[in-house]
This record gives sequence, C-alpha cells and structure tokens, in this order.
Amino acid sequence: MANGIDLIDGGGATPAPLLGVRASATGRVWRARLDARQENEARAIAQQHGLPEIVGRVLAGRGVDTDGTAAFLDPSLKALLPDPSTLTDCESAAERIADAVIRGERVTVFADYDVDGATSAALMVRALRAFGLDPRIYVPDRVTEGYGPSVDAVRRLCADADLLIAVDCGSAAHDPLDEARKAGVEVVVIDHHPVGETLAPARAIVNPNRQDDLSGQGILAAAGVTFVVLVALNRAVRRRGGAAAARCPDLLGLLDLVALGTVCDVVPLAGLNRAFVVKGLKLMRSRVNPGLTALCDCARLSAPPAAYHLGFLLGPRINAGGRIGDAGLGARLLTTDDPAEAGRIAVELDRLNRERQTLETAALKEAEAMLLPQELEGGLPPVVCVSAPGWHVGVVGLVASRLKERHRRPALAIAFDEAGIGVGSARSVPGVDLGAAIRAAAEEGLLIKGGGHAMAAGFTVAQDRLEALNAFLCERLGDDVLAARASDGLAIDGVLFAGGANESLVGLLERAGPFGAKHPEPTFAFANLLVDTVTEVGETHFRVGLKAEDGAKLDAMAFRARGTALGNRLVAAKGGPVHVAGGLMLDTFRGIPKVRLKLSDVSA
Repeated sequence: MANGIDLIDGGGATPAPLLGVRASATGRVWRARLDARQENEARAIAQQHGLPEIVGRVLAGRGVDTDGTAAFLDPSLKALLPDPSTLTDCESAAERIADAVIRGERVTVFADYDVDGATSAALMVRALRAFGLDPRIYVPDRVTEGYGPSVDAVRRLCADADLLIAVDCGSAAHDPLDEARKAGVEVVVIDHHPVGETLAPARAIVNPNRQDDLSGQGILAAAGVTFVVLVALNRAVRRRGGAAAARCPDLLGLLDLVALGTVCDVVPLAGLNRAFVVKGLKLMRSRVNPGLTALCDCARLSAPPAAYHLGFLLGPRINAGGRIGDAGLGARLLTTDDPAEAGRIAVELDRLNRERQTLETAALKEAEAMLLPQELEGGLPPVVCVSAPGWHVGVVGLVASRLKERHRRPALAIAFDEAGIGVGSARSVPGVDLGAAIRAAAEEGLLIKGGGHAMAAGFTVAQDRLEALNAFLCERLGDDVLAARASDGLAIDGVLFAGGANESLVGLLERAGPFGAKHPEPTFAFANLLVDTVTEVGETHFRVGLKAEDGAKLDAMAFRARGTALGNRLVAAKGGPVHVAGGLMLDTFRGIPKVRLKLSDVSA
C-alpha cells in the first residue's frame, strides 16, 4: 500500500483504480484525487492550521498549499479587488456613466437574458437609482430577437435614451452599436465574452477578455466586471464632488447579486470570484434583497443559501423567464424593493421553471431516442448532434448539457423552425475547446452565425448545412475528444464509512467551499454498501437507501438518473452490494437537517 492505494503489480508507480473500479456504471475509472505530494500537503495544512484532516485533503486536492490556506479560507475582497484602471476602458466607462449621473440623463440598460445578465443589470440599476436616476432595463426575447443587441432593438431604445449600457453582451455587436452611433447615443459595454480584435463601435468596452486587456481578470462573470465598473463609478463621482458624491451606493450591499451571477455563469471559483461568492452568500443569508428572499421562499429553501442552491435552485428559476417566458422577469425580480411584487414575480418564475422542466424532459427523451440506433450500431461519434422541429429554443442548451453529461462528449442540440433555420446550443467536456470550433465553423460558412467559449457555444444553422457541420466538428475535435475521454476518471477525495457521513462532516467540508467551477465539490467513495431500496422520485430521479455491513444507513439521491447507465445499474443492483461515489449534501425539511449522498457513480 502507498498512501492507502494499491499499486499496480504491487510495485509500480501508477496507482491502481480506487476500490478496483476500472470501468464504473458510467464508464469511468475511479482514481484518488491526491497524489503523494498532495497527501503530504494535506497533512501539513491540517497540522499547521489546526484543521481536520478531511479539510486538508479537500484543500490540497484543489491546489491550495499550506502558505495560501489562511487567505483561501477567509478571502479578502480588499486584497483581491483590482484597481479598476487596470481593465481596459474601465475609467472611460466610469467617466461616461458619471456624466449621466451628474446630468440626470436617461439611461437604458440592455442585458442578456440569463442569470449573469439579470444580475449585472440589477447591479447597474440599483447603483444608478442610488444616484437618483431611473434607468430602464431592456432584455431581448430569446426566440424572436436572440442573443445581444439587435439593430431594431437599438433603434427603438435610442428614441428614449441618452446613454445605453450593455451588460453581459455587446462586445461584437457591430451593426447594432453603429445604429446607436448614427442616432447620436453613446454606448458603454460591460462584458466578459471572448471577442476578436475588431470591437463594436462603443464609447467604452470593458471586457477583460478583449485581446488588448492585460488585467488578468478574464475569469470574471459579467456581474463581477460590472461590480468593478461600479467601484470605478463611485470613485469618478467622488472626484467630481457635489451632491452626487454623497449618494454613492454601498457596493458591499450588492454582493449577493454578484455571487448569484458568478455561480450561475459557471466561472472558476478562484481568486476574486471566490471572494465575491463567499461574501455574497453571507449577505444573502441576511435576506436583504426582496427578490432573492421571495425566490428562496418560492423554492422552499429553508437552509442558509449555499453555492449549490444558487446554481440548482435559484438560477434555473431566474433563467426560466428568459428560456420560455418573459425574459425581463429575472431582472425585475432582482431590482424591485416591493415584497408583494417580488412575491408575484417569484411565483411566476417558479411556474415557468416547472413548465421548462416538462419541455426539457420531453425533448431529452426524443434526443436519446435519436442517438440509440448509433449506440447500438457502432457507437456514438466524437460529437453528438440532435435536432428537431418543434423543440423550444429555450431548452436546447439544457438538452445539450444533459447529453454531454450522459455520454461524456461534446453535444449539440438544435431547434429548427418551419423555414429550416435552426437555433442551437452546444456543450463540451474539459479539454475540448468547442467554442473555437464553432467560431471556425462560422468562418467556414457552415453557420449563419456562432460563437462561445471552450465549454459552451450558441449558433444558428441552415438545415441543409447540418450534415457538413457534423462532419467538420467530428473531424476537428475527434482526437481531442478521444484524449479527453481516455483521461476522464472520477477523482475521489477519500473513502468514508457510511456512519461517518454525518452533519458534522458536512459542516467541516463547508470550510473548504463554496464549490463550483474549477473548485469541484468533494467526491467520496463508500465500499460494499447494500442497495436496500430504489424509489422513483418525479419523472427522472431515484431515492436510494444504502446499508453498510455494520448496519449504518446512508440515504442517497441519484438526480436525473432514470434511463441512464447509473440509474439502470442501481435498479439492477437492488438487494446486492456495490461501491458508490458522490458528494454529501445537507437537506433541511421542516427544520430538521438530514445528510444525503448525491450519487454520481456506482461500480459496474
């Protein structure tokens, strides 16, 4: 044994699969997350900082060393927040918005229809209201207008605005922003999406991912970039003095919005992003934002909000408005100070989210049926692509995401209209830059338009180009997909006993959180548990009762598992022993906390 892991052939340098699981139900090898160096680092972290060993293991497994532990556990916003002037155009943007504050101008905030867009818009609107302005919010309809500013929308908005502020979009909106220029209305863009060398004609474009920005803040969500711009705005207004200087908003009181946008846009929870989320979650627990409070109540969230709740309870409800309903609902919810109005909007978003779930489930069933013949005949291609007329545009991204998770390869889902024009979304796996491939396909003329980043992309395609698009992506990404799948093991932080999965352990693990992108939730393995019960919950989930040899019980949930390899294995294993792996969660029902395992895999 070396660090508790058997070595191949008893003496090789490569660790054997954990618990001997070489090909689990989901087709993955189970590996210990920590190597020998990290094992030593984990012990040093625990000893030098007085932490339990399990916390040391989780931190070391995520790249935290002994010297950086204190700062990591208590991130300082003051220490991590950059000087706004280091972001290209940030000072110019702040000065132009300060002009609007001093002059009392008419401002319209143009926002993307997702959570990051809604939170960015809410940040800007709440700050400008503090200065005495009454800004308007405009969010385009996903189906009829698509992503970002359009020429028609900008033309309409310019009739009643002195300044347009585009948040979470706009960096490459050349024609729409040129329309604003012709109308004599200046535009400030606050964005974070990758963009080429040629930028749209705006007064200022603050985007840490523009090619001439050297700030090093490219991992920020748009909400984070907006917060930095507001810091610069407060500074610009204070320099000018006068009555406005006394009305600068308390930006720390808006960190709950920044946290929500950061988590839901799945940006890395490192550095400044981690500080935003840690501080924002603390503020959210104080229930200061009426909209967030109403949404938490509607989602029946009785426990203190954690990053998990933001990503899986609150975010989907806000997104539901942009996906299948009124795209502006999320931004209105987050900007209202009227509890009654907040309650009405939250109820509507909850209803839309249930409707979205129904549409997604139906589309996913159709998609899986499309892929089944390929699986049976010779296996799936490197990139899977499904399409259908009649699918709601608002759920294709979710379908692509589910297919990517189930089949461990990039996935595209496309909704075609009667004219044969398809709106699609694509999701990728680590190590495969799908956004670059989509942009290359657009340059090759295979797409009407398309863009995105490494893990997610959106595009529009004509039906007669779909076969060529498929071939292009499989050829371009095939080797990368094979390499990614070959290295796609399940990283496990440790092997636990069922009786040790208790509330105390979950509390200890919270010290190493919040968990999210690039700071993954801890995964633990449990050996030789009896599958006692498997009960269907809703249309897609399973509740699983597990029992150890010593009689200790462990409740588990397998989310969206029905019809998957994981779900099928659980049903087949009922009454027999298995190794299981997953993360621990604390459910609170009627004030009573209960620890559950979120099942992510089971031995084959």
